[in-house]
Amino acid sequence: MTTQFGEPNPIAIFFFILFVLATLGITYWAAKRTKTAKDFYSAGRSITAGQNGMAIAGDYMSAASFLGIAGMVSLSGFDGLIYAIGFLVGWPIVMFLIAEPLRNLGKYTFSDVVAYRLRSGPVKTAAAVSAVTVVVMYLIPQMVGAGTLITLLLGLRYEVAVVLVGTLMMGYVLFGGMISTTWVQIIKAGLLLTGSTILCIITLSKFGFNLDQFFGAAVQKVNTLTNTTDGFKMLQPGKLLADPIGTVSLGIALMFGTAGLPHILMRFYTVPDVKAARNSVTYGTAWIGYFYVLTFIMGFGAAALVGQDVITGIDAKGNMAAPLLAQAIGGPIFLGFISAVAFATILAVVAGLTLAGASAFSHDLYAGVFKKGKSTEAEEMKVAKIATVAFGIIAVILGMAFKGQNVAFMVGLAFAIAASANFPAILMSVFWKKFSTSGAVVAIWSGLISSVILIVIGPTVWVDILGNAAPIFPLGNPAIISMPLAFISGIVVSLLTPEAEAQEKYEEKKVRLYMGVGAEQ
Repeated sequence: MTTQFGEPNPIAIFFFILFVLATLGITYWAAKRTKTAKDFYSAGRSITAGQNGMAIAGDYMSAASFLGIAGMVSLSGFDGLIYAIGFLVGWPIVMFLIAEPLRNLGKYTFSDVVAYRLRSGPVKTAAAVSAVTVVVMYLIPQMVGAGTLITLLLGLRYEVAVVLVGTLMMGYVLFGGMISTTWVQIIKAGLLLTGSTILCIITLSKFGFNLDQFFGAAVQKVNTLTNTTDGFKMLQPGKLLADPIGTVSLGIALMFGTAGLPHILMRFYTVPDVKAARNSVTYGTAWIGYFYVLTFIMGFGAAALVGQDVITGIDAKGNMAAPLLAQAIGGPIFLGFISAVAFATILAVVAGLTLAGASAFSHDLYAGVFKKGKSTEAEEMKVAKIATVAFGIIAVILGMAFKGQNVAFMVGLAFAIAASANFPAILMSVFWKKFSTSGAVVAIWSGLISSVILIVIGPTVWVDILGNAAPIFPLGNPAIISMPLAFISGIVVSLLTPEAEAQEKYEEKKVRLYMGVGAEQ
């Protein structure tokens, strides 16, 4: 199969420019409506449940989902589905444990919930650092995916492509805030779901919508390329994730990490009330679940119709499997459209991540810690915009440093940090009366530090990035160690440092939590 990758694709360029112009128009419209901190951080709490559900899906269906999982499935088969399932099954946890407390107890960020009945300064400091770390880790694979895609489709250098994406995402957040980010995500989700559906329908039609023929063709293609019977391993677990402990650790990270992602948790402050928050999770879960079924079809379709040799020839980690499939079944026009959709996917997600990171710095650190709640809205928004520029620069630098990594795997590491540092603190603060300020701080810091250190000395950074022969820590994902450590340390320290005032406020908190009395409107 011949490809147009590596050469400028006029169709792709047209769709890229069309999407950028449309989103810049949205940003201009949103900028005129972004007057207050409430508008900037939470879109004035004016987003409906249906709109927010689609925006949640848009925020969640990242480059890791569209490019990374499809690529994993195309190269590893069944094991790629573990990522898709893991990303999906975290949503019931969000619905039943997190959505209602966030909407009723918080204001703009999840640290408001953790610090609600505790001493604000130390808790918000730890939570903000944790949020920023998760955002940065999540930004890396988005930038890698964007750089790879634009390089192959527009013929630009990887570094130039990464700078272009960083500049655009800063523009969305600086001028339009949450209003702009939300509508970019809604439009992107619609495009992604539509494009992926068409791609899968055409792919399955090649096999008469017969799944036996579909999977059989993928197996046969691998057998032919390798001159072995290895193709059958595509339908079995263990090709990518052979270590049971590592697989469980990955599952823990993906399941519980969803409930600790700052850019996802912010979405529950954009709706008017807790009922809309719960309903938006229902809508979002439905769209996300449907999409992950599509990624599985795209991955096997690419293996059958494109071939693993072509996929790895373009990108060793398989990130271009979905665009290659689009070219195989629809030529340069469909390739251009799907590539533009992937570009839209990345831009929407990085905008949401940047806003979450800037909010953690301006609302939690600046307003909550440095100014002790006495800053003006104008000051807070100014700091948020400075932080937005800083995050844009950091994202560009890290995107260059991690060039060539599989984007789904990298996102799994961000989920591990979120599951270790954020989720235990949120859960214990909301549901455990004896949780103390010291316990919260220790839980966050222990989960954050342990997960980051284990990631650095694990295979991804120690071997793949730093070039060492063998990792110090054997697991690719550390959540099986770092998340229990956060819970245990938080519980032990809370019991050793009881806080009478926090326990007294627990009863008051329950009224607001379950009745919504005093919740931000």
